[in-house]
Amino acid sequence: MITILTLGICAPWGICIMINWKVKHTVIDGHRLAFDGTATQLFGNWIKWLILTIITIGIYSFWLNIKLQQWITKHTHYLD
Repeated sequence: MITILTLGICAPWGICIMINWKVKHTVIDGHRLAFDGTATQLFGNWIKWLILTIITIGIYSFWLNIKLQQWITKHTHYLD
């Protein structure tokens, strides 16, 4: 609801909370994962992606999920 009221500006905080929980509860080959991304780091990219989506009349939105997944992968690593 906060995301709707803020027109998506607060989405990075919600995304980081969900991804952090998901990654903390993921184990691959006996190794726990960690997520070190913060909402503040994501916020800059989020605004850039939002502006690009508006400028391109929504065309950039096709790449938005890919860019978000790349950012998440960049900030996810093994704990051990």
